[in-house]
Amino acid sequence: MKVLIADDDPQILRALSITFTASDYDVVTAADGAAALRRAAEHHPDIVVLDLGMPRLSGIDVIHGLRGWSSVPILVVSGRMDSIDKVQALDAGADDYVTKPFLTDELLARVRALTRRRLPAQEEAGASFGDVRVDLVAKSVVRTTDGSSIHLTRTEWRLLETLMLNPGRLVAQENLLTEVWGPEHVRDSGYLRLYIRQLRKKLEPDPSTPRYLLTEAGMGYRFMANGNQRHDS
Repeated sequence: MKVLIADDDPQILRALSITFTASDYDVVTAADGAAALRRAAEHHPDIVVLDLGMPRLSGIDVIHGLRGWSSVPILVVSGRMDSIDKVQALDAGADDYVTKPFLTDELLARVRALTRRRLPAQEEAGASFGDVRVDLVAKSVVRTTDGSSIHLTRTEWRLLETLMLNPGRLVAQENLLTEVWGPEHVRDSGYLRLYIRQLRKKLEPDPSTPRYLLTEAGMGYRFMANGNQRHDS
């Protein structure tokens, strides 16, 4: 059984890692929200244990991102005791909520309960849009009309993956540049436009009128799996 633990507090992250490892779980960790989404796509955990107050992407953002392609059980472990935070997390798609400090036995019992409820079939992390199927686990892109593979460069893949892990959400230019190229390229918007154009040529039915990889002028980009006719290149 594999657990993804996401928390920006290194002491809590270490303590939870020790606890779950001692209980025979395979542990994957993430120290911020963006890393949590990446680790989920890469490692396909059986359950996600998630803090709400994380940098880069909040816990709520991570829940929304995961629910765009996965029904993996999500247990929120947070120091926020306000009922509004709990309701917001559960409405976003979390399955359970535990407040810090917590009893280790209770936490493990809740994890066991959530994983027992999970459907046995493994999910495929990805999405179909237009005549394209993207599998984030296998890191493959296939044309559904004839089964042919679509080759993406490493940079194109990282860019597409970042957008797909935030389905329907605006991803700011600065965040994309930092995530794909690093903080030293945070102002290289021309770079970003070039690669978006390349992705559209490979994935959009009509690259000049994109339906799935959308531009939000002056702000960033948005992935819409169900398509959208509005266009601002």
